[in-house]
Amino acid sequence: MAFNKKKLEEKILDVDVAMQGNLAFKDPVNLRINGKFEGNLETRGNLTIAATAVVSADIVGDNIIIDGRVRGKIIAKDRLTLLPSAIVEGEIYPAKLNVAEGAVLEGRCCMLHDFMSANELAHYLEVDLNSILEWANSGKMPGLKEGNDWKFERKTIDTWVASGKVGK
Repeated sequence: MAFNKKKLEEKILDVDVAMQGNLAFKDPVNLRINGKFEGNLETRGNLTIAATAVVSADIVGDNIIIDGRVRGKIIAKDRLTLLPSAIVEGEIYPAKLNVAEGAVLEGRCCMLHDFMSANELAHYLEVDLNSILEWANSGKMPGLKEGNDWKFERKTIDTWVASGKVGK
């Protein structure tokens, strides 16, 4: 049986200018920032902060590669890679972390675990603990109850959040 394989076009976005604001991508893209960026950035797919970039932002993404300067909070749901010329100041929350010799990390690192407690999930989602417990107890949020404590699988929660069911 023969079938055609279509080559998928990569969505690539190169940002070479100074920008301020909030950027959010719902579909996976390959985003590379080469200039200055300030604000909040939420990506799916690959985000590269080039060696020439200066970023002051809270960043949430799947696969994040840093070669320039970043100040802020970074949540990397799949992997965070700090290349030799990377300078990162702030809090990082990677699922997996790769730090090359020469990279500088000034701040706090807390690895994302496959399972999180209710407190960890509240911090991860940036919502109050009471909302997490209310959603879990009412069955609106996927979780596992062990005795009196809840455990939440990060990948399941990420899928739940992406589905738009938060708070419903």
